Amino acid sequence: MAIRFELHHRDLHTAARLGRLATPHGVIHTPAFAPVGTQATVKTLSPRDLRELGVELILANTYHLYLRPGADLVARLGGLHRFMAWDGPILTDSGGYQVFSLAHMRKVDDDGVTFRSHIDGSLHRFTPESVMDTEQKLGADIAMVLDECPDPLDRAYNEAALRRTHRWAERCREAHRRPDQALFGIVQGGVFPDLRAESARFLTQLDFHGYAVGGLAVGETKEQMVATLAFTCPLLPADKPRYLMGVGAPEDILEAVAHGIDLFDCVLPTRLARNGALLTRQGRLNIRNAQHAESTLPIEEGCTCYACRHFSRAYLRHLFKAGEILGLHLATLHNVHFMLRLMEEIRRAIANGTFGAFKAEFLAHYRLSDQEARAQNREARRQRLAAPSP
Repeated sequence: MAIRFELHHRDLHTAARLGRLATPHGVIHTPAFAPVGTQATVKTLSPRDLRELGVELILANTYHLYLRPGADLVARLGGLHRFMAWDGPILTDSGGYQVFSLAHMRKVDDDGVTFRSHIDGSLHRFTPESVMDTEQKLGADIAMVLDECPDPLDRAYNEAALRRTHRWAERCREAHRRPDQALFGIVQGGVFPDLRAESARFLTQLDFHGYAVGGLAVGETKEQMVATLAFTCPLLPADKPRYLMGVGAPEDILEAVAHGIDLFDCVLPTRLARNGALLTRQGRLNIRNAQHAESTLPIEEGCTCYACRHFSRAYLRHLFKAGEILGLHLATLHNVHFMLRLMEEIRRAIANGTFGAFKAEFLAHYRLSDQEARAQNREARRQRLAAPSP
């Protein structure tokens, strides 16, 4: 068995879905958020931490594991689950996004992509067949096809990239032979409805185990992302899981769930934690700020994570100011706990028929930081200035 997906409930007022995704290494209750373990580890957290937090899925990165330590070594040591001592479900991306982000170090052609390692500059090549070989050796429960992730606003680039992405998807489907591993297709097409529709039509004909929406949260505005989900999700099979790649801000997850997305992954909660930004129901809290120097409060009152049950903001601020590793660990525990509890509340609200009210209440209290708001306003202005004249 690769995977088995069951839909248990649909929200009456939105497209939100409650489901159960069974994999060879355990069940994932959807909607679900997956912490990112790029190099076969979620930074600062052990597999024991992940289990105690209630993590049901993690993501590992094919590009990084291909370069170091190598898929052959991982396979010889029993596969990714045994290698990292994690017995729960794992999803591996194809590494395509990482390769295409190396703009000055790679060359794309219709057969694949040639690139130089960011580690030592050595030359490598990914093709659909080689990526499938790597992902099958790693042995994750869910593998992703090789795709090209273009600038979401560049129409000409998206048209050319879509042809490659579709041909590569066919070749990945042909090369994938592991019966205990699911393979997901990735819908591309930027912010252009006709290209997204073309991609969804083509990929659904290949009958993948699940479908991802790729190429978002990479330069478009939040409004464009939500609009793209609104016209893309209804085009995907209702009986298969839908995965939004690389999106993890709480406000974005709520919007995506409302449009029918089942799975999420993002480095955001763990990366924020390592920089002292802690997630709360009121927005992000910067633990380095002087106002927390003598605070006896936990990160968030009412939070049941280990960090909030045992330590004060003053102590956490001290750890960050002193450069102590424990600070990174406790902050990451909290942020991952926050995301998992948010997903629990989302699932409960869908089951109870109150998702719309829950979403509205959460967003009414969740405040973006000044820095986030400024960044979003800058992006919106950039998009308006870049838009062609009517």
